[in-house]
Parts: sequence; C-alpha cells; structure tokens
Amino acid sequence: MSKEIIIYSKNNCPYCVRAKMLLESKGVSYTEINVQDHPEEKENMIRRSNGGKTFPQIIIEDLHIGGCDDLYELDRLKKLDSMLGLDNKKIEVEHHNLVIVGSGPAGYTAAIYAGRANLKPVLFTGNEKGGQLTTTTDIENFPGFPEGINGVDLMMSMEEQAKKFETKIIFGEITKVDLSKRPFTIYVGDKVYTSDALIIATGATARYLDIPSEKEYKGRGVSACATCDGFFFKGNDVAIAGGGDTAMEEANYLTNLCNKVYLIHRRDSFRASQTMQDRVKNNPKIEIIYNSVVEEILGDKVEVNKLKLKNTVDGSISTIDVKALFVAIGHNPNTKFLDGQLPLDKSGYLLVKDNTSATSIPGVFACGDIIDSKYRQAITAAGSGCKAAIDAEHWLENNK
Repeated sequence: MSKEIIIYSKNNCPYCVRAKMLLESKGVSYTEINVQDHPEEKENMIRRSNGGKTFPQIIIEDLHIGGCDDLYELDRLKKLDSMLGLDNKKIEVEHHNLVIVGSGPAGYTAAIYAGRANLKPVLFTGNEKGGQLTTTTDIENFPGFPEGINGVDLMMSMEEQAKKFETKIIFGEITKVDLSKRPFTIYVGDKVYTSDALIIATGATARYLDIPSEKEYKGRGVSACATCDGFFFKGNDVAIAGGGDTAMEEANYLTNLCNKVYLIHRRDSFRASQTMQDRVKNNPKIEIIYNSVVEEILGDKVEVNKLKLKNTVDGSISTIDVKALFVAIGHNPNTKFLDGQLPLDKSGYLLVKDNTSATSIPGVFACGDIIDSKYRQAITAAGSGCKAAIDAEHWLENNK
C-alpha cells in the first residue's frame, strides 16, 4: 500500500534533488511543494516540520522525517523501506568491467574518458549527485566559460557527456566494498555488483563545528548550504563560520538576501583567493570578525537568536545577534565505506603512487578531492579523473 509522501522544496536546492532521487530509486511517488514558488506554504511547512527552516523537509503520512540527511540515515539503518511500505527486495548480483564511484568533476571526467575507450563504465552517483559543485552558485574559473557557469549546470553537462559515451549512471550510495579478492565486490543497498577495476572519486562532504548546540539547532538556523537555506532569513542578520573560497562566496551571496552578514574566522588571515577576499572586504553588508570561533549557538529551542564567540588570542567571550549560522569550514574525505582497506594520509585522504592514480591495490584507482587536500579545485579534480581513466584502461588491457 503506497503512503503519502510530501517534500517541501525550493529552486536550485541540491539536497532537495538528492532526497527526491533516493525516493525515486525506490519506485515510490511523492508530492513536491515548492515553497519558493508558493510562499503561502512556508508557515505550513515550518509547522508540519516542527520548526524546520532548511530544505527539504520530508513528511511520510503525518510523520515528520526531517531533511535529506535524515532520509539517508534512515535508509542506511535499513528503516526507510518499511516506513515507505516496501517489501524486502531480492539480492541481485551484476558484473561490470569498470565501476566508478562518485559523480563530481573527477568521476564524470573519468567516465567520459573510460566511455570513449569503450570500457562501458558504470558510475554510482552517491547521495550527493554532482558533488560539492551543486552547492555552488557561480563558477568563474573553470576554463571555457568566460561569463562563468552555475555549478549545477556544469555538473549536468558533464553527466550528459558521460552518458553520450555509454556510461551507465546509477543513483545509489556505496555502503561497503570488498577489495580482498577478485573481482572486487561493491554493495549498494540491497544490490551487489562486481568489477574488474574500480575508480574511487567519492570526494568530501561538509564539515560541521561539532558542538552540542549545533546539533540542537541544525535545520532551525544552522546550515551548511547558504544557497539552499538563505531564503528563510531574508532581512535578518546572519553569520558564516569559515575562511576559504566557499565561505567568501556564501557571504557575498547572503548579502543579496540578508540585512547583515558576519564572517567569523579563527585566524587573522584567510586562505581564500585574493579575488574572493577583496569582494568580501569591499562589501559594506559584511562584517569580518577575526581570531574568533563559535563557542555556542543560543536560541529559544525553536530558532537561533545569538552566537557566543570566543577570541582565539585572549580567550574573551562576546555575543552577536543573528538568526542563522552557515558553516563553511572545509570538508572530510569520504572514505568510510572503504573500512580501512586502503592506506590514508594523516588527514584521511587516499594515498596514490607517485604521479599516478594507482592505489596500493592493483586495479583500484582514485581521483579528485578524495586524494587532494591541497588544491581541491574542479579543474584539478577533472584532470585527475582523466588520469584515473587512462590508468584503468591500461591496467585492464594488461590484465585481461
């Protein structure tokens, strides 16, 4: 028996897309209510989601599930299918020549090159289809786009190009792999795949502050995506924690919606590019708070109203009045599904040999942000995806 599923969403929200893709992969139908197009639904969404102020918000029957992360966590715990009224599925096994894990610029570029080499690759998107670029508004430094390009548009173009060269693209998250025997075994929910060669391009995910009050107010004023959730805080004062290009870009973006933006950074200098720094420093609606960290997020249990800040130099405490905190403090490499089968560096990034994409296990290759803790650019990720596909092609040819 099908259950009523409602997704409250907005335009250009990658987390909304991911939530819908998970439900679609399970063959269930849902009703989408776009709150941006139908602002009269905003208060109804907040009421039905117990004060939720991030997109998406998901309701199954009258039960509030939460957001995209909550939906995926239920699926990871194998609770979602029963909530959706689905029967247990029969385990399937499917073999492929080459499997690519990840759908950012590295994964899609690897797929394009592998497809052109007639390897007929299969690419698993993960739960963040398109990777980090889908949370980026405008990309100005990717070659070939002098006027810039929207991150979502760029990734959709890469996906279409990969499909053109006969890449089979499957929405799904790899839960674990077994690299101890050949062919390699890859687990995706209730399905099992095997492959002769594997390219890992799982990238990294947003890092949070890891303080108790952050968890309490996540979805009620704490967010890792300004382009998704800035909508809720039009005309308010908000804050961003971070000092890289993402923090700078989101600070500038929020000034189009918000009254004032505080940019909080733990040091007295930024790691962001000079161009992005200049834009922030010249924006009259942005106030930079140097040498400070968020000590605590304060509110009335329903929404955020203050931040307690600690000075990293003298230890002094201060507060600022804001309605939201957007966290942009970097990313953690997505290696958990490997369960320690490949060596990592001290920061958790995969290690590759010399100037190649080869890992310590023959036939397993890695590319993109999963191996890059220094540059972390779309163009360097794409370049490493090219290398991984060529390395995989040569390895497969020599190990028929």
